[in-house]
Amino acid sequence: MSDLLERVSAFRASFARRHAEEIVELPEFPGVFAVRNVDYVLSHEHNQLIVTGPGTDPAALPGLAARWLGQRRQYAITVLDEQWAERAAPVLAEAGYERDTAVVMVRGTAGCELPEPVALPTEFAAMREAVLRQQSEWHEDGELLRQLTDRRPTRLRGAEQVHFLAARAADGEVAAWADLYLEPAAGLAQVEDLVTAAHHRGAGYGDTLLGSGLALAAAAGIPQLFLLADADGWPREWYARRGFAEIGRSHSFHTN
Repeated sequence: MSDLLERVSAFRASFARRHAEEIVELPEFPGVFAVRNVDYVLSHEHNQLIVTGPGTDPAALPGLAARWLGQRRQYAITVLDEQWAERAAPVLAEAGYERDTAVVMVRGTAGCELPEPVALPTEFAAMREAVLRQQSEWHEDGELLRQLTDRRPTRLRGAEQVHFLAARAADGEVAAWADLYLEPAAGLAQVEDLVTAAHHRGAGYGDTLLGSGLALAAAAGIPQLFLLADADGWPREWYARRGFAEIGRSHSFHTN
């Protein structure tokens, strides 16, 4: 694993810890810990096992999830080390887990300046309605879409600086949004959950968000910005056309 990918993985593990409501340390299982949050029990982000590297028999993971995450509709395990994930995949498949693969993509921030128009940091309350409306297009379960919307402020604890960026239409409506995490000590920034509302797509708001995130990271003295893209989704190529390069992959596993 490259030094940059190691730093990205370390930041992601740290972020999971810092924004968790409860952390379960498992010292007898090296490289594994659990995060839990009873307020957002339907959110995999807030209730999952995190595996940072080798050291624990993959066969132990399903049992650890069942024990430490409690009775759930679905169980989730994120494996940050790609090689270890490949070793764990057959065991988890046998236990009924499906795998999602994310591509870790990075771009340098040197020379990045704020675009015009710019996506500005905003309070979550100002964007909640837009986020909730978009979630309702993806999910029918009212409690699920509420939790996936209202969990967002917990991320304010995850990094040294966290901004909710909003790009607005001419009438002031929030048209697109993203999280920006800045961690100067690690020399890293992350853009996460970049979404354009369905009725505003194709108008360049994604570029506004991405350009704003790169410029704000540069202004904070952070040389690298990374993001995660679905290995099989179209955004991966969209990011590649904007200068992001793949440096590795991570894997998440979940039951149905």
